[in-house]
Amino acid sequence: MLPFSRVTVIGLGLIGSSIARAVRHYMPTVELTLFDADPAVRERVRDLDLGDDVPDTAGASVIDADLVMLCVPVGAMGAVAAAIADDLPADAIVSDVGSSKSAVLAALREALPNATIIPGHPVAGTENSGPDAGFASLFNGRFCILTPPEGAPEAAVVRLRAFWEAFGSQVEVMEARRHDLVLAVTSHVPHLIAYTIVGTASDLEEVTQSEVIKYSAGGFRDFTRIAASDPTMWRDVFLNNREAVLEILQRLTEDLTMLQRAIRWGDGDTLFDLFTRTRAVRRSIVEQGQDDPAPDFGRKR
Repeated sequence: MLPFSRVTVIGLGLIGSSIARAVRHYMPTVELTLFDADPAVRERVRDLDLGDDVPDTAGASVIDADLVMLCVPVGAMGAVAAAIADDLPADAIVSDVGSSKSAVLAALREALPNATIIPGHPVAGTENSGPDAGFASLFNGRFCILTPPEGAPEAAVVRLRAFWEAFGSQVEVMEARRHDLVLAVTSHVPHLIAYTIVGTASDLEEVTQSEVIKYSAGGFRDFTRIAASDPTMWRDVFLNNREAVLEILQRLTEDLTMLQRAIRWGDGDTLFDLFTRTRAVRRSIVEQGQDDPAPDFGRKR
């Protein structure tokens, strides 16, 4: 039995359009309604035939839904929730895909005080965006973290878990604040570092006479891939998860100071111990199936 029969997806970028494709592939009998605030995106979604209906207002898209999935930047969650409040069925479950959960939960609760809200975060993606970037297998073998608030109906959590598991996701349940701290370490601060390094390289282009880009090695290429991610989405992530990001940045700053000291004083043992420990972390990520074990990180030459 399917967990939902009428699903609405609002926001048709990479994640939203991938959910739409996954629903079409894994749950072909589900009635799928799609909405995006951009008329050009709605038209493209119609051309791609990603859903059964693509109405022109957010409210119209949720009238008959039993699951509403918000796939917009986290800074826009509150406004979108307010736009659907008058038309949202009383028994509908509202979820989202944002990578910051505490702020999103607060925004959704304010706009939809009587709704059943189960925030979620599929830990999957690429640097690409837009309705053409999505694909049905994006969530296969990836984690999806649900952060139900205290008192959330267990039946709603079970249904949403089944929804993501149908896509091949590994579902975990976590408290929202813990999620935000974990993701600050594993995703948000790494993205901030990537943006910073690529920005610094851009500033140095004139000094190095374009040699930074010309001689980009694998590590720098990986940073540029990460730094190519949607700027609106990541601006909102940092502003909405600021406490956890600042906490991790402070720890990172302390660790960088330690490394500066080791390099300055020729402390090779400290450097070797750190590099050995981090190498083991990489191996554990591969062992858990979270990356490609192929040589050169699976990079195609």
